[in-house]
Amino acid sequence: MKLTSIMESLHSNLRTSKLKRKSVQVLLLIVLCAIPSTTLGAKELSPEQQSLIDAVNAKPTDPSDYKERTLALWKWVNEFALAGGYVPVNLTQSVSRMLAYPAPAQRQLGLIDHYIRELGLVQSDPSAIGHLTAEGGPFVAGQYATLIQTYTVGTNPIGPGGGVVIARHFIPNTGWYQVDNPTEPNYITVRSSNPDVVLVAETYRMGGMHGGFRGAVSLPFFRVKSGTLNTGDSITITYGDTSQGSPGLRMTDIACDLVPFPVYVALDETPALYSLPLQPVEVRGTEIAGVHVFAPSIVKAGEPFEVSIRAQDRYYNRATSAIPAWTLHLNDQLVATVEASNDPITIVQIDGLIGAGVYWPKVSGGGFEGSGNPILVENEPERYIYWGDTHGHSGFAEGIGSPQRLMQWAKEDARLDFVSHSEHDIWMDDYEWNVLIENVEKYSDSSFIAFLGYEWTIQNIQGGHHNVLFRTAEGRDRVPAQTHGTLSKLYQGLRSKHELRDVIVIPHAHQPGDYRQSDPALEPIVEIASMHGTFEWFGRMYLRNGHQVGFTAATDNHLAQPGYSSIRGSSLSQANGLGAILAKEKTRDQLFDAMKDLATYATTGERMILDFSLNGARMGQRIPFAEERSLQGRVIGNAPIDEITIFKNGEPLWVQNYRTEKDLTGAEDGVYQLVFQSSSVPYHPYDNPRGRRHWRGTVEFHDATLKDAKGFNFKNLNPHGIEQDGNILRFQTSTRGNTSSILLDLEGVSSATKLVIEIAESAETGGGPPKVRRHQRVPESTVELDLNQLKDGVVQTTIDLVGYIDHIKLRRVRTDGAQDVRFNFTDRDHMHGDYYYVRAVQANDAIAWSSPIWVGGFSPK
Repeated sequence: MKLTSIMESLHSNLRTSKLKRKSVQVLLLIVLCAIPSTTLGAKELSPEQQSLIDAVNAKPTDPSDYKERTLALWKWVNEFALAGGYVPVNLTQSVSRMLAYPAPAQRQLGLIDHYIRELGLVQSDPSAIGHLTAEGGPFVAGQYATLIQTYTVGTNPIGPGGGVVIARHFIPNTGWYQVDNPTEPNYITVRSSNPDVVLVAETYRMGGMHGGFRGAVSLPFFRVKSGTLNTGDSITITYGDTSQGSPGLRMTDIACDLVPFPVYVALDETPALYSLPLQPVEVRGTEIAGVHVFAPSIVKAGEPFEVSIRAQDRYYNRATSAIPAWTLHLNDQLVATVEASNDPITIVQIDGLIGAGVYWPKVSGGGFEGSGNPILVENEPERYIYWGDTHGHSGFAEGIGSPQRLMQWAKEDARLDFVSHSEHDIWMDDYEWNVLIENVEKYSDSSFIAFLGYEWTIQNIQGGHHNVLFRTAEGRDRVPAQTHGTLSKLYQGLRSKHELRDVIVIPHAHQPGDYRQSDPALEPIVEIASMHGTFEWFGRMYLRNGHQVGFTAATDNHLAQPGYSSIRGSSLSQANGLGAILAKEKTRDQLFDAMKDLATYATTGERMILDFSLNGARMGQRIPFAEERSLQGRVIGNAPIDEITIFKNGEPLWVQNYRTEKDLTGAEDGVYQLVFQSSSVPYHPYDNPRGRRHWRGTVEFHDATLKDAKGFNFKNLNPHGIEQDGNILRFQTSTRGNTSSILLDLEGVSSATKLVIEIAESAETGGGPPKVRRHQRVPESTVELDLNQLKDGVVQTTIDLVGYIDHIKLRRVRTDGAQDVRFNFTDRDHMHGDYYYVRAVQANDAIAWSSPIWVGGFSPK
């Protein structure tokens, strides 16, 4: 094949995704390094681009010219990306920092000059900084392994002072690199092919997604001490070098098609670093550790439907070991048997012969048992419940994984009905936007709807983060933070470019939307829960400010795993967050219109069925004024219903607890629930929410014996876990606006029984840290819960912190309980504009919130 044909073929493959494009581009760079750059690959700079380079070389960018230069760079970046060029990962964010905010820092001005020079260098000579290749894999999640990456020097030689920085993406929880102890895990070595070159190990401070995301961290920097690396010379980087006894590099436990192992090049002694395209390192799941069932929430009697059985490893990845035979029951009725196979996902067709009623699916086989969401079968359903995630990220922003994997996960692994790949605009260029548009068409069908979207990413001082969704994808232009840096500009830009009926804006809480502002034609729903935490207060603030909005939730997952993911450490330490839409059918228009009409509700990830009406009107509506308000509802969960609360104007109006043994008159043997709880409400108005409260310590049982302990939301040993050692229980968990509970089976209980809880010192953490009241250190403490003080089945204590009061309580609970509960309450009031919503809590700490219903008054215009 002719060289020009090879290049054309490689270039056409770049149109798949940015990260895959990077790997294909490596092959292109190999070709380019073999021949003069002037004959292949190089693209002559336009007069405007050359003028921009000349300008920064003549005079550094300063406050008088930064906007003009940054706008010119932004135009250039998108042209370069659309032509197949590799854009450094933090370049687009630097553009937004320059254009969206006033008075950029001097460091930001210098970065703009650097990126202008880097873009000019790689466009005029694509082989200038060389290329990177990776060997090894696919790797197994969470295991030790050895990865080799080889950097080949390009047309620019590297002399003393230059070298390579072995960067580390902040999201994959690979082991922390070290270069000092060859017998310990995560040992990294480098080797040069040029014997005259001496490399020395130093450190380089780096922030951003390839360093410390909230602040710089030290990374290995292998500097050329003597000699020169010339074109074609190579540096071999061995991650997890086992030659001297190290077990290897602890690989991420996230199964992913594109795990990033970034490498940066310093061409000389200056601090400037140049980006090398990321290589496609694949990690797959490990052996089966559990099984989960996904089913539709509402089914019409007599109609067939599908149930998905998914075998997963301990990290919620697809299992890669042999899959046992399964038996599937709906309640006590055997409905299907599945033969053993190697396929972790099996779709079972249910023939539709089951009658009206509620069914809970259960699957078993090979020593594993699993369950799924409840199924409500109705003779004539008035509406169906469709589950989706409007807030998910991939490697197109600061996450990991390809856009294709995100869609595949949503459709196959999480069995969602709809999804939006709402990538951060500050890390997105025009090429990537086109990929998101193409994926909407590629992955949407009658069973799955993909909505085009992005996340408008601005600090809360200028409006806070908002997800933007479009009804259709073709021909849509985003209104990005780079050019529209305040919330009013976002509203104005969307109104000028699109029909109002075709756009939805969804603010979220951990970089909170400014709840003083809301465009009623664009912003029908707000996100009140995600993997970052539970933020019911956020929805209440919108309502309190007079906005007519409904509730939704989403994962805000950054692992290309929307809709269903394991609890992670750091900021993704809560169960998913998931949105429900009530609609008559699953079509693009029906789902979008339902969101516009506030026909939604939110959950913390469990697919609870929630129905709520007021005088016959369903959630999200405003009804004519009536003094008598008949509130009715139903909650169907996949665990016993714990508590249901009706809120009126943001305050509890009616509360019903279904599990606490309130009639208990004294301490006795049985099951008790130990509950940890902390608030996420910002201490200062409009600040980011309070961070995650980490609970770690021991529980010692006096005058009672601990028979067994079971934790809820203890789904991953990283941030959560319990360990029983006789009558001592070790635990670690965290809360952010929610509860985390442990069930305790106690015997030998008497009036003298007490629990002594030793809580270790910790520090609050969480994405979008508060700007005014910073994350606090939480001192160690000792708490005693005396069962002789049980009142209505509960004993509770509080812990005072800076601006907050955290709660620990113990309550006597029933071991069983109804999973299908109906409720009703009648309220009377003479005021117009009252609003009501419902919060339902399951025994496993899962929560669901209805959208509100308004009585009388006037809608905002």
